[in-house]
Amino acid sequence: MSRKSPFGTWNGVETYEFAPGVHIHAVGGEQVMICRATYEPGKTVKRHSHEHTEQVMVILDGEVTMTVEDETKTLRAGDTVVVNRGLEHELYSEKGCTFIEALAPVPLDHVPDPERDLVLGPDGGANHVEK
Repeated sequence: MSRKSPFGTWNGVETYEFAPGVHIHAVGGEQVMICRATYEPGKTVKRHSHEHTEQVMVILDGEVTMTVEDETKTLRAGDTVVVNRGLEHELYSEKGCTFIEALAPVPLDHVPDPERDLVLGPDGGANHVEK
């Protein structure tokens, strides 16, 4: 199931600990979702790829060092990165950071509560992926 209204809020909603040291708020529709992600200081995300999902990020505060394939850059507020599906990437944030990420198609493992965090249309989420 999903919620009926297109309007929602993250105000007053506890963040979801997606992985140890990674806290998110999320909202998604039929084709795309966005998350506000916060990494605790010292957080490392090991090298991995998303087989089906593209990830687009904009850093809001703090900094994160990110490697996509063989290119590494330290990102700060206002910086962006696009990780096309299938590309290997890894992240490390020494002091912590917060960013917004858009993911498409919607990876269901990023949805804390489908009844609150998904707004589905006539396709009913048919193109969503498990990871």
